Amino acid sequence: MANTAEEFGKKEFQQIEDSQRDLFLTFHLHQEDYGIAINHVTEIIGIQNITEVPNMPAEVKGVINLRGRVIPVMDVRLRFGLPSRDYDERTCVIVVEVNEHSTGLVVDRVKDVVEIAAEQIEPLPCGNRDQSYIQGLGKVDSAVKILLDIKSLVGADEGNYRAATDVENTVELTCV
Repeated sequence: MANTAEEFGKKEFQQIEDSQRDLFLTFHLHQEDYGIAINHVTEIIGIQNITEVPNMPAEVKGVINLRGRVIPVMDVRLRFGLPSRDYDERTCVIVVEVNEHSTGLVVDRVKDVVEIAAEQIEPLPCGNRDQSYIQGLGKVDSAVKILLDIKSLVGADEGNYRAATDVENTVELTCV
């Protein structure tokens, strides 16, 4: 029996997801290299005008209008408690999608896409601070990349940051 278009779409989506399983977009922040699973990345853009929104967590710099979509922008340096720095021509916004919500992540610079197999990822050594947003440590040649759990990073699992990512929906509801 012939496959329906829906069944074909599911298989094609699974093949794409499988082909991206070990791929990480790496970026530089402060003095370290980090990586996020490529399947959550929708695009990379240069720094743009950020509109500040009152009463947001300190790491949420505000929102941007990205082709008609208002999305929150988080400075990853501030999220990690690192010192802030002025944005420059290398500063990028990595737009990620988690649970159908887009968030922009401000990073010092984007590096490249690397393949890190599961057997090359080590667990994080025990620490005293909340490091739930760290998925593990990826070994790439002689370097180590800090791999991030994007859902924890943007707070999809936390109530305190969830409100910031709901800015997109709030703005759409009030502007319609």
